[in-house]
Amino acid sequence: MRAARDFADRLEPAMLPRITRLSCVLFGSLGATGIGHGTPDAIVAGLSGLRPEDCDPAVVRGAWSTLPKSAVGHGSVLLAGIHPVDIARDDISFAPFTRLPGHPNAMTLHVWGRDEAGTEHELYQETYYSVGGGFIRRASEDAAHSAAAHAGVDRVSDSTGAAAAAGTPKRVRLVTEAATPRHPLPYSSSEELLALCEAQGISLADIARANEEAVHGREELDAGLDAIWAAMHSCVEHGLATPGVLPGGLGVKRRAPEVRERLEAYDGQPVRERDTSTEWLHAFALAVNEENASGGRVVTAPTNGAAGIIPAVGHYYMRFVPGASDAGIRTFLLTAAAIGSLVKANASISGAEGGCQAEVGSACAMAAGALCAVLGGTPRQVENAAEIAMEHHLGLTCDPVGGLVQVPCIERNAIAASTAVSAARLALHGDGTHLVSLDTVIETMRQTGLDMMTKYKETSEGGLAVNVIEC
Repeated sequence: MRAARDFADRLEPAMLPRITRLSCVLFGSLGATGIGHGTPDAIVAGLSGLRPEDCDPAVVRGAWSTLPKSAVGHGSVLLAGIHPVDIARDDISFAPFTRLPGHPNAMTLHVWGRDEAGTEHELYQETYYSVGGGFIRRASEDAAHSAAAHAGVDRVSDSTGAAAAAGTPKRVRLVTEAATPRHPLPYSSSEELLALCEAQGISLADIARANEEAVHGREELDAGLDAIWAAMHSCVEHGLATPGVLPGGLGVKRRAPEVRERLEAYDGQPVRERDTSTEWLHAFALAVNEENASGGRVVTAPTNGAAGIIPAVGHYYMRFVPGASDAGIRTFLLTAAAIGSLVKANASISGAEGGCQAEVGSACAMAAGALCAVLGGTPRQVENAAEIAMEHHLGLTCDPVGGLVQVPCIERNAIAASTAVSAARLALHGDGTHLVSLDTVIETMRQTGLDMMTKYKETSEGGLAVNVIEC
């Protein structure tokens, strides 16, 4: 959706009246699992000018799938919310076996028009890479960066800056590059991050806050943090209250509402024989990922496929940790961002690039470190918690059955949320000294992702995706 909206926003106003047709090709993993992930619907919505942050998910669902199939009886989309252009389902095509060099998640958008002689020709095209967590790159931007680097230029304005300059509302995105010229406390590794903490006598969250405030300012940052948590909370609440069967044809039942009902009934008894905190943790994660599987609004944390782990652990903190507070949630999110930025900069948070270790493994590490921080952990204990969590997801494949983010993704988030809590509490029993550093495990994850066969990286061509159907 972000890529399609960006494409529409880049079309020159004088070009819009000339546009008669548009098309899009989804390459690699986007082509392989795009339908199951709702990608074509999101593209049509983005071309219409919608944004993930504030659109109505109900409007997005079916935006593509309800269009006429082919050129006969085209539907129309208001390009950039202004210019009507005919579009049909066949105008979005899939090329799962073609992998562009920039990233395995790639899409190319085209607009077409007719000249005075009536001959149709291409007016403009752009290729986008979906690099994980809702972040996009343009192929032309990559080329500009390469040219600038060759010429010795330090920095090229990115698409976020261009969009802000054009009047697009700014967004607080808390998994940013680990170090930029605008950050007062830059770091590129966990070793450098811990050295900063010790030299300054501050926490990971303090460093993340200083760097984010240098870009956004304190007021905007806190409002952004609160908005992120509000979206996570709303997602959990909606998921816990919404029964039914998930779309896509597998017949997967939404379990979170039934789990919630049973837990509420049990917790309401005068005498209880067991602690239900872990079961609630599972319910929170199930709720989010069932919302994701149904096309609801989730927070990329750091990705949609792993969106349930950080909200689940955050709700666990708020519900079951004495003294939990809204200020603690800000610390929780900032700590997670500091850890996530390291993974994004030094490895990957994309399942198409690194397998599920890059998604669920990263989310688990972020949640473990964040929980450790709000439980009073030192910076070294926080780093240890993140390392424990990541280490035990190394080699995890991304093999969604039917190309849907349902099996094994939903349960995987619940189990990883438990791992995050266990990793945080285990780290708190030590002094932060450990053999394998977070830097080492992130580099190992990167190498493992490179070695992993393509069929195990969000293509639905191997693993459970094949064996469940065959069995």
